[in-house]
Amino acid sequence: MAAPIEIDVWQGEIAELEVDALVVGANESLFMTAGPAASVKRAGGEEIERAAVDQGPVAPGGAVVTGGGRLAAPYVVHAVAVGHDRVADPASLAAATRAVLAFAEPLQLRRIAIAPLGVETGAFTAAESAGIIVPILREEGGAGPLESIVLATASAQEVRSLLDAVRPADTGASVP
Repeated sequence: MAAPIEIDVWQGEIAELEVDALVVGANESLFMTAGPAASVKRAGGEEIERAAVDQGPVAPGGAVVTGGGRLAAPYVVHAVAVGHDRVADPASLAAATRAVLAFAEPLQLRRIAIAPLGVETGAFTAAESAGIIVPILREEGGAGPLESIVLATASAQEVRSLLDAVRPADTGASVP
């Protein structure tokens, strides 16, 4: 059984966070052109995108990891929750979330920040994404070295959706 994991919600640019890894949504080609991924590329450098693209393409439900470039976070995990067809497939989103968690043990990740996956393409709303991701993080996130997860978004509206998903089991969720 997994140990309880702390899940917080944070409003701001994910690229600013000082965690062990940033998790951003990616397309199958792994180009960092939209939403939080574009922010991470701007802040961390184009080498992050080049390293990701060199590992692609990746089918929906998969993920790859790269170095963090100039970011405070040493790693970036690129999770492919939605394919080029932009169809909202909850199974692919769940598989991508599990693929992200699979990096925790080999990389010894203790604290990660995750942008709402699948939202950058418009396939999922923040509430739909969080409704799939948060239960998986709760059930499986504490099985390895992970101690805490930050759900990060620059959108005030998405913050409310993320807090609603986190609060039912953890009324101590906060927005620093």
